[in-house]
Order: sequence, then C-alpha cells, then structure tokens
Amino acid sequence: MFGMGFTEILLIAVVAILFLGPDKLPDAMVSIAKFIKGAKKAIGDAKSAIDDEIKISELKEEAMGYKEKLDMATQELQGFKNINPMSSLNDDIAIRDSFAEKPKARPVEPKQDESIITKRKDEGEK
Repeated sequence: MFGMGFTEILLIAVVAILFLGPDKLPDAMVSIAKFIKGAKKAIGDAKSAIDDEIKISELKEEAMGYKEKLDMATQELQGFKNINPMSSLNDDIAIRDSFAEKPKARPVEPKQDESIITKRKDEGEK
C-alpha cells in the first residue's frame, strides 16, 4: 500500500497506539479508511473524466475526417450535376413552349354608354 512494507506499517500502528490510545484508535482508523476510500473515488472519477475527454476529442477528430471525405465526394459529384435527364427534358419542354402558338385575344365588345329602358304595355291597356 503506497509503496510501504509490512514493517513500516507496523511502526506507524505502534506510534498511533501510543499517541491516540486504545480508545480512540478504532475511530481514527475508520476515519482514515473513509478518507482513503474517498480519495481513491475522487481520483478514479477524475481519471474517468479525463479518459472521456480524450475519447471525445478522438471522436471529434474522426468526425472531422469523415466530414472532409464527404466534402471531397460532394465536390466530385458537382461535376455530374448536369447529367440529370430531367433537366434536359425540362429544357426541351421550355424550348417547345417558346415556339408554340400563343392564343390570340378576342376583341372585347365596346361598352354602351347609355342604356335604354322600355316599358311593356299591358295587353289590357290597349
């Protein structure tokens, strides 16, 4: 543990018994054990967080590589853009429509300025 041998741990235990006494030694050992456990947990959490950050940076680099490949493929496909058969068909339709005969407008009858109202005579009034 921490690079210490058995004799060094035994020496520390004897000194602890002398200074703390047999009453307080168990509580002190429990407190030290909790501190060591908490320190190990904190170190483990920090280590896993660093590992996660390293993995994230690796994933970002990999994603950027894929993005560059996709951009290159997109640029290559831009040359094939004019091969679309629908675009040539649409162009042919547009040319045909430009030569097609457009319907001629019919003249509108002129509007009458005055309107004439006539009353019908009843047959009985004659």
